Amino acid sequence: MKKLFILSIVFLLFIITSCSSGSEDNNMNPPPNNNVTYAGNIKAIIDGACLNCHVDPPINGAPMPLITLANVQEAVQNRDLIGRVENGSMPPAGNDLTAAQVQAIKDWQSGGFKP
Repeated sequence: MKKLFILSIVFLLFIITSCSSGSEDNNMNPPPNNNVTYAGNIKAIIDGACLNCHVDPPINGAPMPLITLANVQEAVQNRDLIGRVENGSMPPAGNDLTAAQVQAIKDWQSGGFKP
């Protein structure tokens, strides 16, 4: 009976320690960086990756310009800009955005589109 009790305690301790909340899954979605601004971060990304076509007036079949904060904000909110850069359909001529650049755009959005 004593051996069963000790074995039960050991098993219980094993279960408790294996179910800790320090899971690495918590690091898979880091909290958004709410300090991302259009002028400080996003404009350089858009200028480098999008202005080959998204000028005013747009060229190469681009549907709209992306030269102002308002243009880019509208594209994020209503034209699935994030989805398009994530799936690689934009920019079409290679030069895909890095994961960090896409995350910056997401952080800019979640931070309220700071100028």
